[in-house]
Amino acid sequence: MKPTKAPIKKVRCAIYTRKSSEEGLDMEFNSLDAQRESCAAYIASQKAEGWLERPDRYDDGGISGGTLERPALKRLLADIENDRVDVVVVYKIDRLSRALMDFAKLVEVFDAHKVTFVSVTQSFNTTTSMGRLTLNILLSFAQFEREVIGERIRDKFAASRKRGLWMGGVPPLGYDVVARKLVVNETEAELVRLIFRRFIELGSVSALMHELTAAGHRAKSWTTQDGKERQGGPIDRKALYGYFANRVYLGEAVHKGVSYPGEHEALIDQATWDKVHAIISENTRNRGSRPRSESPALLKGLLFGPTGSPMTPIFTRKKNGKMYRYYVSQTAIRNGYGACPIKTVAAGEIEGAVVAQLRGLLRTPEIIVRTWKQTTEDGDRIAESEVTAALTRLDPLWDELFPAEQARLVRLLVARATIGNDGVQIALHTGGLATLAADLRPTLAQGASR
Repeated sequence: MKPTKAPIKKVRCAIYTRKSSEEGLDMEFNSLDAQRESCAAYIASQKAEGWLERPDRYDDGGISGGTLERPALKRLLADIENDRVDVVVVYKIDRLSRALMDFAKLVEVFDAHKVTFVSVTQSFNTTTSMGRLTLNILLSFAQFEREVIGERIRDKFAASRKRGLWMGGVPPLGYDVVARKLVVNETEAELVRLIFRRFIELGSVSALMHELTAAGHRAKSWTTQDGKERQGGPIDRKALYGYFANRVYLGEAVHKGVSYPGEHEALIDQATWDKVHAIISENTRNRGSRPRSESPALLKGLLFGPTGSPMTPIFTRKKNGKMYRYYVSQTAIRNGYGACPIKTVAAGEIEGAVVAQLRGLLRTPEIIVRTWKQTTEDGDRIAESEVTAALTRLDPLWDELFPAEQARLVRLLVARATIGNDGVQIALHTGGLATLAADLRPTLAQGASR
């Protein structure tokens, strides 16, 4: 009696195909089909070993091998984890991955589920040490090829920039992109020229920003390559400094800090560019050399508008050198001047109103009693008469104080100043009143001894 042959175990084979670009995928017979046909023929040649092709298709078209975030690959890994695959068949190993580290992760998954990996053009078996060595060598060359391609792309990009071509990204305000070239958008170009011109006249980025916001001007709106609309936001300080630093407005193309003549039309002449940058340099020097005590922002961090929004100090300097100071609502800055009932207020006027109200409050019996009680609670033995004399003497002394000392006293005494349509209201620091009375005692004693 002849011995019966053991039944051949079925080996379930999954074919995986990938193509980096989408070019040609709409053809009746494309690269993915060619890869699949070769893999199917290899599986058929192993039919005697029980190899059977799974009906599921795992095709990733138009996706780079440098990432594992691929829909078909994820489905393949899920089927492997669910014990539906015994062998993964590909045309070449770089179809599965071009990155050595990524492929090592895939091999770990294969090994964990006892799945073999086969390349029909690079025959090896990943279950053996020799197969692993061969695999790593081949993957190293695949990664090397990928890096070389990346270098070629970067070199091509640099060469294109040197020729003045636009190589992608957000188009600059004032231009549209047509056939990889910057074409002047006349409406936006006028805004760019206005920005440069008004900065030369105002000499202040903050003042220019608020002027542009009040006029309703916004940054560049554009459409991405996949058709998505991107709306430009308000033109803030960052955007303005970006415009002033962008040499594309001089008709140049910049690559890695080096400027080359561009193929587009310039919006700004060299003289205007030089004036703008001279003002920026001068402002930077002035800010760096000016002592803190001269910074004209007495109510910085203390003044709030009727909506509760902080009021930010800004200044502008005219051609005659005179400086004009304002406080501007943060609500108006963020949402436009129509969003706040009080947009700006002259700094001198509001600071004078707060100081006048503060000096008046310090003479009232209620504040004097509150200050005296606070000093006794703090354990300081100051007579009520001493507190009265100290606070009363502050008013005539105020105008003799240096600006830095005036600012210190305002921050010591004022917790918050709120401006409304009916004037300004201040809230005092009770603890600050006690500190002030203690500070003035030596001055009071000197006056009494004379």
